[in-house]
Amino acid sequence: MQTPWIPFIPPSASTLSGKVDALYFYLVGVTIFFTLMISGVLTFFVIKYRRRNPYEIPRPVAGSLKLETMWSVIPFIIAMTMFAWGAQVFFQQWRPPTNAVEIYVVGKQWMWKIQHTTGQREINELHVPVGRKIKLIMTTEDVIHDFFIPAFRIKADVVPGRYTTLWFEATKPGRYHLFCAEYCGTNHSGMIGSVVALEPTEFDNWLGGNSSQQSPAVAGKQMYETLGCVSCHGAAGEGGRGPALEGIFGKQVVLNNGQSINADEAYIRESIVNPQAKLVTGFGPIMPTFQGQVSEEQLLQILAFIKSLQIETSQPAGRAASPVTAPSPAPASAASPAAANR
Repeated sequence: MQTPWIPFIPPSASTLSGKVDALYFYLVGVTIFFTLMISGVLTFFVIKYRRRNPYEIPRPVAGSLKLETMWSVIPFIIAMTMFAWGAQVFFQQWRPPTNAVEIYVVGKQWMWKIQHTTGQREINELHVPVGRKIKLIMTTEDVIHDFFIPAFRIKADVVPGRYTTLWFEATKPGRYHLFCAEYCGTNHSGMIGSVVALEPTEFDNWLGGNSSQQSPAVAGKQMYETLGCVSCHGAAGEGGRGPALEGIFGKQVVLNNGQSINADEAYIRESIVNPQAKLVTGFGPIMPTFQGQVSEEQLLQILAFIKSLQIETSQPAGRAASPVTAPSPAPASAASPAAANR
């Protein structure tokens, strides 16, 4: 495969890219300004105060409080502007909007496997609509990868056993480079792809033409039932041995040590692969681990199913609305990998 040509300055094609570029050019500008100023002053002093004969003795130089204060305060103010500006851009990049469309990404040597919430699957290609906020929920099956879209100015490590999130909003149609920016093995250079930004109507047509595939939530429900999770995690808590999962995602869960934790993607994943790590108050450590029995893609599907179980409830998230304990010792297949025992 031929390596794509990369422009010196990638196109700017997202709502965040202009802000990242502005900060970048500010840092470059400050660097160039002080480099030239210091080099110029240094050259001037070397010439002006050079020794003109071997016996010349320079005059003593007295310190200047004003000068020393100035060259301490001015750099401090400039450094603080960099910090404040950088922090603002950072928080904008790493706080996905609540109304963003979710897309699941799994890295694997040497490809990106992508699935939309409506079921469409892609490999090394990501179709997105222009003008809609997109949230990527990413993990990897093997080693560390790095998801990098230069035109959108987004980049993040994808680490085994963890979920990494990124978000963006494309501003103009086009095909943009997608890279793995972390050396991940012998074929790392071939782990490349494209992001295809389409007008909303074109994107909807693309979705409609690829509608035969099963959505992650439906696949997750089938796995939830196949593994017998419902026997302990019934929709309304009828299983009895484990808390209900309906409406749990994004809520606070009360643990048996009195602490509270947010039931996010990381918590649900840990509840499945390491159910004894955090136990929900009122439930015992009876759920077996499902580590190695479900793949990363299947974990994302179970997660999508649990997210779909959102209901309106006046009940505080703690017992009946917490993801935690599950089935008992019976065969592992009868226990629940879904949001398990915390």
